[in-house]
Amino acid sequence: MSRHLPWKLFAILTALFILLPLLAIAYHALDGETDNLIHLWNTMLGRYVMNSVLLVIGTVALALFFALPSAWLVANFQFWGQRSLQWLLCLPLAMPAYLIAYLYTDLLDYSGAFQSLLRNIFGWQTPQDYWFPQIRTLYGACFVLALVLYPYIFLLVRVAFLEQSENLQHSAKMLGATPMQIFRRVTFPLIRPAIAVGMALVAMETLGDFGTVAYFALPTLTTAIYDSWLSFHDLGTASRISIFMLMMVFLFISLEQYSRRKQKSYQRGYEKKTHVKRLTGWRCGLALAWCWGLLAIAFFIPFGRLIFWSIDYFEQSWNLDFVQFASNSLKVSSIAAVTTVCIALLLHFAHRLSQHTPFLGKITRLSLSLSSFGYAIPGTVLAIGLLSPLTFADHQLHSLLKSLELKPVGLIFSGSIFALVLAYTIRFLAMAIGSLGACLERVSPTLDMASQTMGKSGANMFRHIHIPLISKGMITAALMVFIESMKELNASLLLRPFNFDTLATYVFTFTSDEQLERAAMPAVILVLVGLIPVIWLTRSLISQSQKER
Repeated sequence: MSRHLPWKLFAILTALFILLPLLAIAYHALDGETDNLIHLWNTMLGRYVMNSVLLVIGTVALALFFALPSAWLVANFQFWGQRSLQWLLCLPLAMPAYLIAYLYTDLLDYSGAFQSLLRNIFGWQTPQDYWFPQIRTLYGACFVLALVLYPYIFLLVRVAFLEQSENLQHSAKMLGATPMQIFRRVTFPLIRPAIAVGMALVAMETLGDFGTVAYFALPTLTTAIYDSWLSFHDLGTASRISIFMLMMVFLFISLEQYSRRKQKSYQRGYEKKTHVKRLTGWRCGLALAWCWGLLAIAFFIPFGRLIFWSIDYFEQSWNLDFVQFASNSLKVSSIAAVTTVCIALLLHFAHRLSQHTPFLGKITRLSLSLSSFGYAIPGTVLAIGLLSPLTFADHQLHSLLKSLELKPVGLIFSGSIFALVLAYTIRFLAMAIGSLGACLERVSPTLDMASQTMGKSGANMFRHIHIPLISKGMITAALMVFIESMKELNASLLLRPFNFDTLATYVFTFTSDEQLERAAMPAVILVLVGLIPVIWLTRSLISQSQKER
C-alpha cells in the first residue's frame, strides 16, 4: 500500500486544487464590505436575477421546440437526407452564440438586408408603417442561444428514441392503445430522463453565457459579475453573485437527478426496428422543411455569411494581429491540453491502483468525481474564483524574493498565461477524465495482476502497459480539450494578461465594436475548429448505434 501512496496523495491534492476556486469565492463572499451588494440589491439585482431566469426558461423552451421534433423525425422515420441529418443537426454546437447574435442582428435589424428588402417590396417608408420583431431583446437572446444549444437535447433524445424497444409499442397496440396514448404512456416516460439531462445542460450553458447577453446589452448575473470586477474592482460583490449562480447550477443538476431518481433500465444498446415508416408526400415535405430549414437558420446561413465576409474582407482580416492572436491561442490551448491529459491519466491510474482497497478506493473515486466538477462551473465564476488565489501567490512569491534580496519576477501567476492554462485545465478536466475512463475500462485488470506478479512497479506498469493501450484515447482527449480551450471566452476575458488576446477574445472585441467583418477569417477558423469534436462525437455515436443494431 505504501508504494502506491504518492499516487493517492496526488489524487486527493488534485481534487482539493479543483475546489480551490470555490473555496476562494466562498471566502470573499463572507468577507469584506457589503455596501456595493446592498446598493445592487436595492437597484439592479432583481433585474439581473429576473433576466437570468427568463433567459434560461425561454432558451430551454425554444431548444425543446427545435430539438424534440427533429429527434423524433430522424430516429423514427426514413426520408431524403435522414442519415446525414443525424449528425448535421448537431453542427450549430460549433457556432459561438455571440457570432449568431451579431449575424442575425446585421440581417434582421431595421437597416439590415431583410427589412430593407421588405420595405422595397411593399413600399414601406418608416417603422410606423409595419411591425417587425426586435432582435436585440430578451426574446432575441433566447432565440439565438436556443439555435446554438438545442443539439444537446437533440443528441440525447435521439439516442433515447433509438434505445426504445419496438416490442413495447406493439404490446401497447395489442392492448388497444391509440398512438397518442402510446406516446404519452410509453414513449415519453422513456425519453423523459434524456430530456431532463439535455435541459440541464442547456440551462447551465445559458446561465453562464456572456458574449450574447453582452452584445445585446442584456443585464444578467453573468454581466453583473463582469461589471462588479472590471468596473468597480469589487471582488467581494462578484464572489457573492458567483455564489448565487453556483446555487442555480446546483439546482439544475439536482432537478435533473431528481427527475430520474426512480428510473431503472434493463435494456442495453440499440434495438433494430423492423418497421421504420418511410415518409412520402406532404409528410415528407414537411419533415424536410423542418429539419433542413432549422439547419439552414442555425448553421448554414450564419456560416455562409462568415465565409462571404472572410473573402470580401480578406486584406483586413489577414494581418499581423491575427497571426499573433492565433499563435497565442495555439500555445495556450496546447499547454492546457497536455496538462489536462496528464492530470487525468494520473488520477485514473491512482484509482486503478487503489480500487481494490475499500477506504482508499472510495477516496480516489471521490477525487475523480470532484475533479470532474469543474465543467459545471461557469467560466466567469471560475475566473473570479482563481483571481484571488493567484494574486495571493504572486504577493507571497514577491515577499519571499524580497526577503532573500533577489530580483522580483513580476506577476507570474495572475499576470501570465499560467492563469489561462489553469482555468482551461480545471474547466475541461472532466472531458479528459471521461474520455480516458472509457478507454481504461476496456483494459483488463488481469494485465495489471500479471504485471504485478512479474514484479513491475506501478510506474513501469503505467508506462509500458496502460499508455500504449489507451494512446488513441489520450489523443482524443487532448484534441477535445484543445478545441474547447480555443473557443473559451468567459474565463479568457477576465484572466488574460495585458496586451494578450486569444482568437476568441479577438473576435468578440470586433463583434462588440460592430466590426465582425474585419475578424471574419478568425471567426471562420473558430467555427471550423469547433466542428471537429462535434462531427467526431456525432459520427462515432451513429457508428456505434449501427454496429449494435
